[in-house]
Amino acid sequence: MARKIRVMIVDDSMLIRQVLVKELNKDPQIEVVAEAQNPIEAKPLILKHQPDVLTLDVEMPKMDGLTFLNILQKFYPVPVVMLSTLTSEGSRSAMEALSRGAVEVMQKPGGGSFLALNRSMEQLIFKIKAAAISKRQNYSPSPVGAVPPAPIPAVKDLIIAIGASTGGTEALRVVLSKLPGNMPPIVIVQHMPEAFTAPFAEALNKISLLDVQECGSPMDLRPGLALVARGGKHLTVTKKMSGYLALSQEGEPVCHQSPSVEVLFNSVAKSAGVRSIGVILTGMGSDGAHGMLAMRNAGAITIAQDEESCVVFGMPKEAIALNAAQKILPLDRIAQAIIDATRAKIVG
Repeated sequence: MARKIRVMIVDDSMLIRQVLVKELNKDPQIEVVAEAQNPIEAKPLILKHQPDVLTLDVEMPKMDGLTFLNILQKFYPVPVVMLSTLTSEGSRSAMEALSRGAVEVMQKPGGGSFLALNRSMEQLIFKIKAAAISKRQNYSPSPVGAVPPAPIPAVKDLIIAIGASTGGTEALRVVLSKLPGNMPPIVIVQHMPEAFTAPFAEALNKISLLDVQECGSPMDLRPGLALVARGGKHLTVTKKMSGYLALSQEGEPVCHQSPSVEVLFNSVAKSAGVRSIGVILTGMGSDGAHGMLAMRNAGAITIAQDEESCVVFGMPKEAIALNAAQKILPLDRIAQAIIDATRAKIVG
């Protein structure tokens, strides 16, 4: 029998700790080995129990989660899942945590129905399991002020669709920071809770020449626009008389995810077909694999991130296994591959 994932909980709320201990221990693959109410109390317990994954509250007395995360990255680089409140400040702190080395972010399980709690815990368990098999990566987005990528010739009716999960927030920063500002419209699904997608889009917008926004509904697609799916809603693309329309829609989770890469890729395959490019980045699970195959079968150019550069080689692995990916590349070559594929569609 495989060893259980050893989890430690650091949170100043006794109620949250009790809920997490009870619910996480129900999973046969997880064992909560320790809990602490603040980072000061947590330090000796981490050394004693050597957890595989840490859940860490953003806001705590004595030392906040971001400060403690910095210390962990230097002295005990355990994979961390950050838990945040739904406040604006909490959401932005969670985004900052991802840039500082946290593997995943998650809304704190709170009040509401048992169904809401079950769904929340299902997501947390998924993220803990992803964190447990994650690899540390030192991604390097292009620095602000660097020589900007050269514009490309105008391309008509082309769509670029990108899907990512664990590790994808930083991978997307790398890719988008290296793309020209006049790229064809880009639609993105990054597995992320609702409260975090708007701050994430804002963060991407600051490091990219593209106009990066969270997707409202409906939104016309245009060159230079990159849309990030809103957390909790599926992002789809439909064909108009002239151009394409992006829609943000309610729907049951697909591949346990909402938004789902599978839903996005299938809609792009149907609406754009040969006039599309599909990219699948680091992430756990299989979301998007069959959708990418549908895109390839429809004539799209498809690209998958390679195993060595992934934080978690799950989604790309599944797409590759289906022969859905035409190109398998390290992260630092994917932006140029997208540019090259776009140029190929000019003459294709």
